[in-house]
Amino acid sequence: MAFVWARLAFFAGIISLFHAGYSAAQHRAYMRVTEQEFTSLPTDISIQGFLSLLMAMYGILYIAGDFKEIRANVQLQNKSWETVGNRPTFYTFAHRGRALSPNYSPPKATRSPLDPIDSLAAGPHHQE
Repeated sequence: MAFVWARLAFFAGIISLFHAGYSAAQHRAYMRVTEQEFTSLPTDISIQGFLSLLMAMYGILYIAGDFKEIRANVQLQNKSWETVGNRPTFYTFAHRGRALSPNYSPPKATRSPLDPIDSLAAGPHHQE
């Protein structure tokens, strides 16, 4: 039964909040038409907006259910120290490290995808 009251409070709060916003817009338009200076909203509109906000917040807190504690280490509690740094999504097998290294010489038996195109066009048996 409390769930029904919370939903009712939420919807009533939201509708009342929209009404307060519409009333504020009407008041602002009225001030423009009568060429009066706009200093602030009337007290009844401000109170309606604040109480509507509180009612909507109360309703949504009960609709959302129980809160759970947020702890950063919950996922890490069951992992060993060796597996914490293991991130398979960061594995890179085809990188530019070989092309950027001045001391690297590729093995003669296999060709690297980073070899120049002219040496690949000559064929696998071509030796320089």
